[in-house]
Amino acid sequence: MFDGELEEQAAGRAMLHIEECESCRSFFEDLRDQVRAHRDMENPEELFAHVAFLRAQDEVGRAQDEVGLPNFDKINAGVEGIELINRLATVFYQLGKAYALSAIDPGYHTLVFEAVVAVDRTKIAGRGFVDGVLMRGRGDVGGLDWAEARHSLNGRLESIDDPLEKAHRLLGECLDADPSHEEARLYLAFLHAHEGKTLRAAQEYKEVFDTAIDDRNRGHAAMQLGNLHGREEDYRKALACYRWITITGLDRLDDRFFGARFNIGKCWAMLGEKDRSLQTFRELLDTHPDRAVEVARLFAGTPSLRRSIDSIPGFPEELIGHCPELFIGAALGGAEDK
Repeated sequence: MFDGELEEQAAGRAMLHIEECESCRSFFEDLRDQVRAHRDMENPEELFAHVAFLRAQDEVGRAQDEVGLPNFDKINAGVEGIELINRLATVFYQLGKAYALSAIDPGYHTLVFEAVVAVDRTKIAGRGFVDGVLMRGRGDVGGLDWAEARHSLNGRLESIDDPLEKAHRLLGECLDADPSHEEARLYLAFLHAHEGKTLRAAQEYKEVFDTAIDDRNRGHAAMQLGNLHGREEDYRKALACYRWITITGLDRLDDRFFGARFNIGKCWAMLGEKDRSLQTFRELLDTHPDRAVEVARLFAGTPSLRRSIDSIPGFPEELIGHCPELFIGAALGGAEDK
C-alpha cells in the first residue's frame, strides 16, 4: 500500500483498518519514517533540508572564512547569522500573511496558523531590526543584502497599492531569505489558488507535503491539495489527501484538522458510498464530540453534499439515525437550513 502497488479496494480496506487499529497505525508510521529516511540518504539535498544542524554547520563553515576571528567567535558568528536570517524571514512572513488575509478574508476567518500581526507595528519593528543589523556592520551576514531588505519594508512596499501584490512580494522575500520556510510556501500556494492558478498552487502544496519537517504543515498541505482535487471532482485523489491526515492521527493531535473527516465523509457521499460516508460522519462526531455545531454548519454550507445525500435512497433517514445530534435545533445553533 505504501508503494502504491496494492489494488484499490484492498488498499481502502487496509486504510480503514489503520484508522481504527493503533498498533497497525504505529507500524505504518514507523515504516513511512524509515522509507523517508532512506530516501533522504539517497538525496543529499533532502537530507540537508531535514537536518537543521547540518545547515548550521554550513553557516559556521562560511563564518570561518572571515579573517581574524578566533575559532569560538567564528562559531558564534555562524549561529548568529542563522538567527538573524530566521528573524528577517519571520518578519517578511508575518507581513505577507497579514496582507494576504486582509485581501482574501477581511474578517480573518481563515487563520491557518496563528493570529494575524498588526501590519504597521510589525513594519516598524522589522525596519528597526534591519537597521540594527546594518549599524553593527553585519549587512552581508548570511549572504543577504540587508539594505535591500530594508527597502522592501519601507518605500518599495508603500509604493504597491494591491495588498495581494504586497503579499506575493513579502512571501517571496521570506523564501529568498529562508527557502525552507514551510508556512510562507503554504501561504504563497494559498494565494495562487485564490487567483485561479490551480496547477501552480498544487505543485507548491505538493512540495510542502513532500519536504516539510513539521507534520502540521504537511497536514495543511494535504488538506488544501484535497480541496483542490475536490473542486475538480476528483474525489479519489481528494480522499487520499484527507485520509493521510486521519491515518497519521494528526486530526486527533490537533483538532484544527477535524474537518478532514468531514471531507472524507463528503467524498464517500459524492462517490455514492453511503455506508462508508455514514461511518465516517459517525466517527467524526465520536472523535470530536464538541464540534457538533460546526459539523452541522458544514452540512448546511455544503449544498452539493446535501444533494448527493438526497439522491441516494435511504441515505437521509440513515444519516438522521446515525448522527441525531446534527438535527437537534440547539446543536444547529439556530441555523434555518436543516
